[in-house]
Amino acid sequence: QVHLMESGGGLVQPGGSLRLSCAASGTTFRFGAMGWYRQTPGKQRELVTSITNAGNTTYADSVKGRFTISRDNANKMGYLEMNTLKPEDTAVYYCKADLTRTTWPRITYSDIWGQGTLVTVSS
Repeated sequence: QVHLMESGGGLVQPGGSLRLSCAASGTTFRFGAMGWYRQTPGKQRELVTSITNAGNTTYADSVKGRFTISRDNANKMGYLEMNTLKPEDTAVYYCKADLTRTTWPRITYSDIWGQGTLVTVSS
């Protein structure tokens, strides 16, 4: 089975920064299209940012200029850099990605979700 695992969440003061990481199980996967989502209790999961296979990015208006999505296929990781954090950014953050095996057979697994990591922005 293919799994993603987020890390890097925690408690941070308003105005602070965090970097979330997203790692695929094993070491033989390449990240394709990827997205970071967040969810708060009682609300639907929302897309925060995404990156296509070609590297084109989109951001929710609420995080533009503060969050940056990236991936490092040399290290088989995806990232979400979050700056100038606000209390309203508090949520469980999830990564979702298409993963392609780098060894034969080169199968692509689509829409793989991680288990989430909690980000709390509070003084």
